[in-house]
Amino acid sequence: MNRAMVLKTSGDLGEVTISNNVISEIAGAVATKCYGVVGMASRNKKDGIVNLLKADSMTKGISITVEEGGVIVEIHLIVEYGININTICKSIVNRVRYTIENTVGIKVNRINVRVEGVRVD
Repeated sequence: MNRAMVLKTSGDLGEVTISNNVISEIAGAVATKCYGVVGMASRNKKDGIVNLLKADSMTKGISITVEEGGVIVEIHLIVEYGININTICKSIVNRVRYTIENTVGIKVNRINVRVEGVRVD
């Protein structure tokens, strides 16, 4: 597995390399626009506390793993109280998969959505 780059293609005019951060930015932008999502989450490994990430650091809530034939996307987020979590997760998986595969042109093998918290307003 390679964590540095996702897609590298070469041609007569040069080569194109797409990093994991690009895939993370796309996944984060799509996920945070889904109804019921408050934002991306980050868990502090030392004490286990979950933090809501600001919009400029949402890639910290997403990890990309490169496999042969595609990628695995793991998304950590916080949702609104009172929303059907199963429905939100299905929507996120479908929208993120569609956007990455059609924008970047790389197959998404699996998307894991981890709901780290619920926010009550």
